[in-house]
Amino acid sequence: MRRFTLLLVGAILMTVACERENRRYTELPAAANRSAAVRLTVLQPGAPQPVSDVQSPYQYNAYGLAEGKRLYAAYNCAGCHGLAGGGAIGPALMDDKWIYGSHADQIFSSISQGRPDGMPSFGGHIPDQQIWQLVGYVQSLAGLVSQDAATSRNDDQTVSKPENRIEDTKQIQTGHR
Repeated sequence: MRRFTLLLVGAILMTVACERENRRYTELPAAANRSAAVRLTVLQPGAPQPVSDVQSPYQYNAYGLAEGKRLYAAYNCAGCHGLAGGGAIGPALMDDKWIYGSHADQIFSSISQGRPDGMPSFGGHIPDQQIWQLVGYVQSLAGLVSQDAATSRNDDQTVSKPENRIEDTKQIQTGHR
């Protein structure tokens, strides 16, 4: 009887703690977003401020990652970064080499502020919620999210492993920060 009670309590705790399908329906429109500034350089006035580790709110959320995958196709990210993030005229998103960094806040900055010589700025054009969903999906292409939350491969894309089967690799920042 005690074993059954422990199993029941454990199952309830696991169910309550799971954010896999947590959906956020009410978000501000793109024009109302006031994105927090992400530090691009170590130069700053006054005393040094600690760098906080910003995580994507959708990094462990299967719904958010699936939405990011849908937005990746809808905003034609594949036109520059390749269908499965393998790179084309833009850099690859599925390897371990990142010019501007692979942390969530760095990817957010790349999408919202753009980058020289090619990456347009999407900040103010699309809501922050969608940018964070794209950040989560881009991280899943490189194996940087939990495998149980990552999206599966589409049936028409059989060129690489699905995002939920990509192993985590040590990321190398090749550019400047």
